[in-house]
Amino acid sequence: MLRIDVPLLILPVMPHRDTDPRLLQFAHELRNRSTDSEQRLWQRLRNRRLGGFKFRRQYPIEGYVVDFICIEAKLVVELDGGQHADEAAIEYDRRRSEAIEAHGFRVIRFWDCDVLRDLDAVEQMIYRELTGESPFQL
Repeated sequence: MLRIDVPLLILPVMPHRDTDPRLLQFAHELRNRSTDSEQRLWQRLRNRRLGGFKFRRQYPIEGYVVDFICIEAKLVVELDGGQHADEAAIEYDRRRSEAIEAHGFRVIRFWDCDVLRDLDAVEQMIYRELTGESPFQL
């Protein structure tokens, strides 16, 4: 019998999409009732509009639903409203970010009001996180 040794292809381990039915349903509900800031940012991120990077929204991962995720760049973008300003919410968000970061993702956060006031600046900061460069000529 002829044996050919082929090198083993090792693919990077990517955190899988969480398949808990309750979490999937919650993600679906969040997509259906997006905030104004989520809707505005999604228009800039969807269909590879930002530098050709593919984003998903309201994506279940590691027991959480993140607002936006670019799996190829391992970047999570979270938008925070006023409910994230109290101490308990800040601590919850910190633990949540740590859990996601433990799987190799970077988590960046923006306030809803920043998205609504200066979407271009938010888009530019996300692009810099993705590439290390600015998408705009200054």
